[in-house]
Amino acid sequence: MLVANKISVVYFLKLIKWDIFGIFLYACLVGMLDYYTFFKDLTIPLSVSALVATLLSLLLAFRTAQSYERWWEARIIWGAVVNDSRTLIRQLLQFLPNDDKKIAYVQSFAIRQSIWCYSLAETLRKCPATEKVEQYIQKVGADSDNRPNLLLSKHAAELAELSEHYHLNNNKQVQLDSTLQRLTDSMGRCERIKNTIFPRSYSILIHFLIYVLTTIFPFGLDDHHWAVEICLATLVPVLFIAIERTAILMQDPFENKPTDTPMTAISKTIERNLMEMADLPKPQQAAPADTFYLM
Repeated sequence: MLVANKISVVYFLKLIKWDIFGIFLYACLVGMLDYYTFFKDLTIPLSVSALVATLLSLLLAFRTAQSYERWWEARIIWGAVVNDSRTLIRQLLQFLPNDDKKIAYVQSFAIRQSIWCYSLAETLRKCPATEKVEQYIQKVGADSDNRPNLLLSKHAAELAELSEHYHLNNNKQVQLDSTLQRLTDSMGRCERIKNTIFPRSYSILIHFLIYVLTTIFPFGLDDHHWAVEICLATLVPVLFIAIERTAILMQDPFENKPTDTPMTAISKTIERNLMEMADLPKPQQAAPADTFYLM
């Protein structure tokens, strides 16, 4: 997840290094053949390359827009998780009458909600559970294939218990249930993004057009400056490759990559806020990362 405003150039170049290498070798090969064999008389008008590049640009623009929409939707969902987590604890502090059990109920919900955030992030990333989550699940004495859903069920069960204990009126019960419903909706929307795969046929079409452009573009360039020809024949296709790879990175915001939604950082923020609201010790902040991103 990102902890800075930019991604390392080295990281991005590693993703497309083999594409750059292959395109460069092809440009060098065509450049040599263009000077020493019958390929010298073979010319493909730049208008043909321009037509292919225009079609490719339209497809990439749509692909990038759709990918950014998925990435931004994921960020909006986790913004809602932050708000609803705070709202849940604030409602409990406001609705429950002051007695000996109130603080215990609030602290129970605060701890469970913070664990829910960590568990949801781990489930979406398909990462092994952290020690904090594992310890809490063992303490609960129950497990499930969908741990975030299990924790929300524990929320609901304890809400029913405190509603009966304090005889909460219907209006307060509806507001608490609405907050749990919004958390459930956020979880479901995250799962929808995670499990919805971008159409493979669309990627194949874009790759095909990039390869076509790479193949025909060198034959329309000026043959008098071989170094310039090789640079242009490499640079133009690589730009399209870079745009397409950027779209691929953004379309999967829950893949545990530097470009994904910073769910761990958000969960830590939620945990600190909830611990403070429930009068519990706040967790210690981790030391700043030496690298440009932290998984």
